[in-house]
Amino acid sequence: MEKNRDFCAGEYPGNLFMIVAPSGAGKSTLVNALLALDPMIQRSVSYTTRPQRPNEEDNAQYHFISLSNFQERYDKDEFLECALVHGNYYGTSRAWIERQMEDAADVLLEIDWQGAQQVRNKFLNTVGIFILPPSLDALEERLHNRGQDEQHVIARRLLAARSEMSHASEFEYVLINETFDRALTEIQSIVTSRRLCFAAQRTRYEKLFVRLGIYAS
Repeated sequence: MEKNRDFCAGEYPGNLFMIVAPSGAGKSTLVNALLALDPMIQRSVSYTTRPQRPNEEDNAQYHFISLSNFQERYDKDEFLECALVHGNYYGTSRAWIERQMEDAADVLLEIDWQGAQQVRNKFLNTVGIFILPPSLDALEERLHNRGQDEQHVIARRLLAARSEMSHASEFEYVLINETFDRALTEIQSIVTSRRLCFAAQRTRYEKLFVRLGIYAS
């Protein structure tokens, strides 16, 4: 059965929120704020071969593993999706996400557009959110202000951002992160609306709906 993207399908009690954005659009800051305010959302921690940055902790932002370890997991079909991004591999644990959603937890997945395409083909409960910067100038300024990358890396990320943002139309929701507070309010509204749609509520409260005599049309 082909998925209707306008219908809030209730395959699991939980939802899978996929957050996509070019580097420097403020995705991590928004995600961290959302998770701090909403304990019902669990962050999916991806595996990556990317080097660990000074401000990162292993098993927190990512599971940092070697290329050989990543290849071994890939050969065992452990990843729901995987992708090569800026010369490094990223992969998402299939089993962990399925367990969380079966237990009625919402899962938040920070991912690139290629990975989102892979996940969308495997889950009905996906909610795609693309975060855009207010301008390319603002994006470049944020990348410089992070102080994490050299100039040639920033130039590469800006070039990649144009290609990445062309895929925004593939997502159900698009946020423009010009003002942090407004963007945070908007992403919270998306989460709430998906939890309250008919199919999600029917799956989450199946016994109540049966007692009330409410069935899908």
